[in-house]
Amino acid sequence: MTVTRRVTFRLYPSRQQTAILHYWRRLHCSLYNAAIYNRKTQYQKFGHSVDYFEQQNSLPAFKQVWPEYQPLGSHALQATLKRVDLAFQRFFKGLAKYPKFKSIRRYSGWTYPDTQSWKAMTDGENGHLELANLGKMQMRGQARTWGKPTTCTIVYRPSEDKWYASITVNCEPVRETGSGVMGIDLGCKDAVTLSNGQKIGKPEFLKTGQRKVKTASKALRRKRKPDRNRKIKASRRWRMAQRRKSALQRKVTRQRVDWLHQLTSDIVRRHSLVAGETLNVNGMTRKAKKGSKRKAQKAGLNRSILEVGFGMIGQMLDYKAREAGGFYVESPTQQLKPTQRCAKCWELTPKTLKDRIHVCSNPACGHIEDRDVNAAQVNERWARGLKPR
Repeated sequence: MTVTRRVTFRLYPSRQQTAILHYWRRLHCSLYNAAIYNRKTQYQKFGHSVDYFEQQNSLPAFKQVWPEYQPLGSHALQATLKRVDLAFQRFFKGLAKYPKFKSIRRYSGWTYPDTQSWKAMTDGENGHLELANLGKMQMRGQARTWGKPTTCTIVYRPSEDKWYASITVNCEPVRETGSGVMGIDLGCKDAVTLSNGQKIGKPEFLKTGQRKVKTASKALRRKRKPDRNRKIKASRRWRMAQRRKSALQRKVTRQRVDWLHQLTSDIVRRHSLVAGETLNVNGMTRKAKKGSKRKAQKAGLNRSILEVGFGMIGQMLDYKAREAGGFYVESPTQQLKPTQRCAKCWELTPKTLKDRIHVCSNPACGHIEDRDVNAAQVNERWARGLKPR
């Protein structure tokens, strides 16, 4: 089965190449803003709706007026215009707000939608990236499964002052899987609870990392921060503290993602059918209402949910199970109510968050089990299609 996977390599451009990359990024940002301005003014002044094809067809004449855009490549410029078109499509569908102009600080990079202007000289581990009108750059990184490169996105991260190449490849990944069936339940106290009774808590290094980030944040608040409205520049000590805090946050993020990959890979390796539950993570992590007296508690709950990675676990299990030839299914939480339902007789037993033990309200059943383990067992039985006992 051929699938598309994304691999990120870090780039090591020379000093001259770095200056050119920054210049190209600024040009793409200017084109992005010009395309938004063109659509906005054409509609407001003339009632004309500009679409992607009209802006694309005007690129040859545009490059004649602005010759500095000629080394960037037509397809890369078309991809930038496509980003503008997608932003307006999301606005018209009600999925996002009206597209805004972007400053260079918030414009990450550009995309090569095909292999015409770039070449990845690698077998999936380190190698070089060659860009048209720029030359070769060393890159470091390793892909789990390499294949045929299709697109390349050049990304600049200002907080790190580093360049990256995000390459999509068509590949055929292979994973091992077992024959077992496992239900899972996600929580804040225990990150993942399995239907066999095993509980997996958050690693200690994540807690240690969060404490270090908190300490760095306190040190940052004691220094002079920038204020663009009042034209106040950040102090040197504030910039240094900000870099230290950002470095710690990136480390915690990498550790969390690596732990989630190891956890989900281990589950898929031993089970061909994994059953979870549908979770509305955006709704669960919504801020407390204005005027609420429990803002601190809600903020702490949101932080715990995001630290575990509720949204990422399901996505990882889904694509890894498909790569291994297995299945990952999610039960309808609102209809099934796994935390309230008994895994033995399927009877609903109302509980509050304080109730950590499931005691079935059906006298004929009397099933007693840990609340999270029972929920994982409900998800497993639903996935297997078993009827109540």
